Amino acid sequence: MKQFIDFIPLLLFFIVFKIDPRIVEIGGHSLSVGGIYSATAMLIASSLVVYGILFFKQRKLEKSQWLTLVACLLFGSLTLAFHSETFLKWKAPVVNWLFALAFAGSHFIGDKLLIKRMMGHALTLPDPVWTRLNVAWIAFFLFCGAANLFVAFTYQSIWVDFKVFGSLGMTVLFLIAQGIYLSRHLHDTDPTTPKTKD
Repeated sequence: MKQFIDFIPLLLFFIVFKIDPRIVEIGGHSLSVGGIYSATAMLIASSLVVYGILFFKQRKLEKSQWLTLVACLLFGSLTLAFHSETFLKWKAPVVNWLFALAFAGSHFIGDKLLIKRMMGHALTLPDPVWTRLNVAWIAFFLFCGAANLFVAFTYQSIWVDFKVFGSLGMTVLFLIAQGIYLSRHLHDTDPTTPKTKD
């Protein structure tokens, strides 16, 4: 669910981006709507609203949510300040690679792998399975970062579409694969089910 909450601002960003650029009058003020820069402003505003609501309801944000919000504010603000979409193109790769670094770092720092800290309250799995799962998340984030970077600077006409729907598609497919993998190992620690070979 946390993964999909992150897509709310992205979807709003996509909608505004697809609007044909135009000038609208609001309260006697001219406002540009449509295109990359107004979409970036929507991304910043909607991120503040979404994560602000989450913070108000939960009294906290997860570290991953703080990272996503800070990256959005940083790269979005630079995009608007310098009027260059290059900064925004780097947001997804950098965020994905920072997530990969966090998962990788948990192999060496702390007493639990990051994936176990996130999912350990809901699942009981053998340590080798947690390790493989953590490595899978590292590979996933590295791949997502590389894919976003490649598309953003190689296929500039579709990079926004890929940023939204490509990232969503990759996440859904990975979560399905993770679910299938976990279903093969849940019986490993279930005392009511006889163990069977994979």
